[in-house]
Amino acid sequence: MRYATIYNLTRRAILAEQVAVADRMWPRLRGLIGRAAPAAGEGLLLQPCSAIHMWGMRTSLDAVFLDADGNVLAVYPMLAPGSRTGWHPAARMCVELAPGSLSSNATSVGDRLEVRLLSTPGRRVQP
Repeated sequence: MRYATIYNLTRRAILAEQVAVADRMWPRLRGLIGRAAPAAGEGLLLQPCSAIHMWGMRTSLDAVFLDADGNVLAVYPMLAPGSRTGWHPAARMCVELAPGSLSSNATSVGDRLEVRLLSTPGRRVQP
């Protein structure tokens, strides 16, 4: 599996350092269902994705939906198990994060995020 770092360009902050990229059918379908919540700085990037559900989840997550240019279309802080998001037709990806990740740097609608693929898990690609 590939990994990425998510930067909030608007806030000049790292949103998550090690995010698994689920860009194929089976990893997207499985998502984080039945798994522990990601640790701080970790997450899952679902691509393509315009809505998510929390059925089968054991813990809350933060979720952010992005368009193709990385613009934040919607944020869902502390999305509870059993709930679901709205449908965001312009969204091309969703990042699922540890609870509290969005509030840690005030990520909000209108911010611009950048996804940088890592060369190997835990090692950043130089900008």
